[in-house]
Amino acid sequence: MTATIPPATFLPDFLRARAAERPDQPCWVFGDRTWSWSQAWQTVRQAAGALQAAGVRRGDRVAILDKNNPAVLQILLGGCQIGAATTVVNWRLAGDELDYVLNDCGATVVFVGHQLVDQLELVRDRLQHAPTIIVVGGEHDQLEAWLAAGTPSDRLPDVDPGDVCVVMYSSGTTGRPKGVQLTQQAMVEHSLNGAGDTRYGDGDMMLVAMPMFHVGGTSYALLGPVLGVPGYIVPEVDATLMAGGIMAGATHAFLVPAVVAALVAAGPQAMGLFGRLKAVGYGAAPMPLPVLRAAMDAWPDTEFQQVYGMTEFGGVITILDDAAHRDAAHPERLVSAGRPVARAEMRIVDPTTLEDVPTGSSGEVWFRTPQATIGYIGRPDATAELITPDGWVRTGDLGRVDDDGFLFIEDRLKDMIITGGENVYSPEVERVLAEHPAVAEIAIIGVPDDRWGETVKAVVAFRPDQSATADELIAFARERLAGYKAPTSIDVVEALPRNPSGKILKRDLRKPYWGDGARQV
Repeated sequence: MTATIPPATFLPDFLRARAAERPDQPCWVFGDRTWSWSQAWQTVRQAAGALQAAGVRRGDRVAILDKNNPAVLQILLGGCQIGAATTVVNWRLAGDELDYVLNDCGATVVFVGHQLVDQLELVRDRLQHAPTIIVVGGEHDQLEAWLAAGTPSDRLPDVDPGDVCVVMYSSGTTGRPKGVQLTQQAMVEHSLNGAGDTRYGDGDMMLVAMPMFHVGGTSYALLGPVLGVPGYIVPEVDATLMAGGIMAGATHAFLVPAVVAALVAAGPQAMGLFGRLKAVGYGAAPMPLPVLRAAMDAWPDTEFQQVYGMTEFGGVITILDDAAHRDAAHPERLVSAGRPVARAEMRIVDPTTLEDVPTGSSGEVWFRTPQATIGYIGRPDATAELITPDGWVRTGDLGRVDDDGFLFIEDRLKDMIITGGENVYSPEVERVLAEHPAVAEIAIIGVPDDRWGETVKAVVAFRPDQSATADELIAFARERLAGYKAPTSIDVVEALPRNPSGKILKRDLRKPYWGDGARQV
C-alpha cells in the first residue's frame, strides 16, 4: 500500500486525512486540470456549504446527470458533510426513464453536464419537484461560481454514519428502476474492502473510466482517498481517452470484460499499451475464458483481480485475487467469483425451503454484510423481498461453493442480463415491446456474445394476421429505452413455452444458445 489506511467513520474522512497528510500531491486529474488533495478537500467543504445555501438539508437528495467528472465526487462527498444523499443518474437513459428516476429520488438540486443539458430540458416540465438546475462544464459552466460562493462547511453535528449518502438506480424486476440507498457506514465498509489485496506503491495512479452512475465507477473512484492514490478520471469508456491516461502514468484500472475483449480484438499494439498497467480489476459481467486467458498471456506481469457484487452491496462482495488466477492446481477457479470480502457472511440457500444446501450444491446466494443497503426508496415490499428480517440479502443469483469457499455463479433467479457491464432486467424491456401493436407475447433473454458477454434477445409471438420485422421491433425499443437495453436480435415463435402454471420457461428459450452446460450467465 502507498500509506496506512486512515481511520474513518464518515465517508469524507478518508479525503480529509489525505489532505492533511499530503496536501500538495495530486488527488484528481481530469483533462488538463489537476486538483491536489488539499484543493479537492476544499471543494468538498465548499460543496457542503453551497448545498446548504441552496436549501439542501439532512435527508434530502440531489442528483447529478453527467459523464465522469470530479464534480460527481465533490457533490457526493459534500453531501455527506450535511447528511444529504447524491443520486448519480445514468446519462444513457431515455426520456421517460430519466424523468422517472429524477422524480422517484425527489432531487431538489440537479447538476447536469453541459453536453446533457438538452436531454434534461426534454423532461424538465415533467419534473415534480422543480429542482434547481446547475450546469457543469462547458461555455456556460455554473458549477465553479456555485462552489466558489459556498462557505466551506465541516461535517454538521447531527450527521450520522447511518445517513444515506449515495442512491444508485438498479433496474427492477417490476419494470421500473429501484433506488438503492447506501449509507455512509456501508460505503466506508466497502471502501475498506473494495481494493482486496491489490498492491499500490508511491507514484501509482488509478484510471477511473467506468461510468460513475454505476457503483463500479463511483466506488472505484472513492478508493483513491482510502489508499492515498490519485485518480486519472476520463469522461467515459473511450479507447483514446483511456490510452491517454496510461500514457500519463495510470498504473491501475478497473474494466468490464467487454473492454478487455475489445482490447484483445484490437491487436498487439493496444494490448501492449494496456500491458503497462500493474493491476487490472474486472467485473460487472462474466469474463469469457478465451478473453481472460489472452489477457493473462499478453500481460504476464499484470496483477488480475475479479470482483463480483451488486449495487445493493455498494459494489464488491467477493474477490478472486491474482494468486487464484494463477493457481495451476485449480484452473477451474478462473470462472469463480472468488471468496467473500472481510466481515461478509455467505450462504447458499435452497430458494424453496430456504435451508442451506450442502457444499458443492446449487442454491441462491445470500450475504450478510455491513456494506448492505438499507433498502429501496419508497419500495418497502421490494426491500422486504431483498433483505430477510435477520439481515441476509438475497442476491437473486444461483451459485455453489467449493470446499475452499470459492463461489461459482451459475444462473439467475431474477431475469437479469448483463451486457457490457450494464444490468438489463427482462421485464423492463418486455414492458416496452409488449406495447407494439403486432406483439402478442414477448420474452427477453440474454444470449452469449463474444464482445459483450451477453446481449439482449427478444423472443416474440405475433398477434393473428400481424407481424413486424426485426428492425422495426428493435427501433421501437430503442426509441423508448437506453440503447444497451434494446434487443440486438429477434426470434419469432408461434407461442412461448410455458409451465402448467403459465410461467414462461425462459431456461428452455436460452438452452439453444447456452447449451447444456451448468453455466447460464
